[in-house]
Amino acid sequence: MSTPTVRAVRAPVVVAGASMAGLRAAEQLRAAGWDGPVTLVGAEPHMPYNRPPLSKEVLAGKASFESLAFRPRASVADVTWRLGTRVTAADLDRRTVRLDDGDTLPYAGLVIATGMRPRRLTCPGPLAGRHAVRTLDDARGLRAALTRPGARVVVVGAGFIGCEVAATAVALGAAEVTVVDPLPLPMVGPLGELLAAALRKRHENRGVRFALGTGVTAFEGEDHVTGVVLGDGAVLPADVVVESVGSVANTEWLDGNGLDLADGVRTDAHLRAGGRPEVVAVGDVARFPNARYDGVPRRVEHWSIPTDTARHAARVLTARLTGEQHDPDPFAPLPTFWSDQHDFRLQSFGAPALGKADVRVLDGDPDGDVLAGYHRGGRLVGVVALGGPTAAAAAARHRTALLKQPARTA
Repeated sequence: MSTPTVRAVRAPVVVAGASMAGLRAAEQLRAAGWDGPVTLVGAEPHMPYNRPPLSKEVLAGKASFESLAFRPRASVADVTWRLGTRVTAADLDRRTVRLDDGDTLPYAGLVIATGMRPRRLTCPGPLAGRHAVRTLDDARGLRAALTRPGARVVVVGAGFIGCEVAATAVALGAAEVTVVDPLPLPMVGPLGELLAAALRKRHENRGVRFALGTGVTAFEGEDHVTGVVLGDGAVLPADVVVESVGSVANTEWLDGNGLDLADGVRTDAHLRAGGRPEVVAVGDVARFPNARYDGVPRRVEHWSIPTDTARHAARVLTARLTGEQHDPDPFAPLPTFWSDQHDFRLQSFGAPALGKADVRVLDGDPDGDVLAGYHRGGRLVGVVALGGPTAAAAAARHRTALLKQPARTA
């Protein structure tokens, strides 16, 4: 009588975070050859969905909430989904993660994909009437507030989300839309002064007001916000406040494991965290050196990064789990972002923030369609177009040249 074969059950790759970065990590693990179990754990109850339209098309009512959901590839049909469940702790030495429902999951490999959450203001005043834009539920609540007739809207923060929401609020017919920011120009951090000044003019020409060079000290109102108190003492009437003042990395669950969590999860040039070959980080929570520019670890909150990091990290992790010893070339993505505001678009390739000290107009004029080049040490490191389709196409023509540039790791 033969003895039945007993197959050892392999521990899964646990993907902590089930947004776009987590989904792409699972898909890329399969593409890289990992055929073992995969478990995705996500705090939201929804399947992964596309976040950028939340502050634009969805908020404006031009796209449904249902249309945002990604369609997972057939290769991940067998993965285990643990949605509506948060990862609360990890023991990287024992290779386990703990969930908020009390379960502890062992893992063979861990993908950190827990992303970011909106930073919120701590000023005194009522909470009702104050919104952030990160999740489907956030967007639903904000849309309901913005579509009330005569809404007076104050957007705190003049970055990507703040400018997009301001443009959407104007399009929805808000009575007043004011953007507040302590910096002197909107989006000056990623764009530099030349295009930031041009961006401000475009917004003002379409009805957006700005209160720049000042912050918020308090909110007026009893049960609901009625006004926003600025640092100079001025008060802006407000029925709706949108807080777009940056992000906080969701890394608390990793405390106590010796990782560098100062700003997201610091990784090496292959997205491995803390010198642990079985732990990788992907998406905007990863702080990695980009061999295309230098060896400085940075987080990048652009739409292209979840897919780029997932592809590289999955290859590295699968090679480790299957016993391969070869590392691919160091991670060297070409960051890409775009932002639709009013009837124009910002389109960027590369890392313009690294070249803000040397910005040159490559085509057009800041008062119309314009393409700007950003240089560091005389080398083109990024381009940004501002305007219509012609400007965006001009930026795209530089993509190949930027991709062909040799790596700079020093």
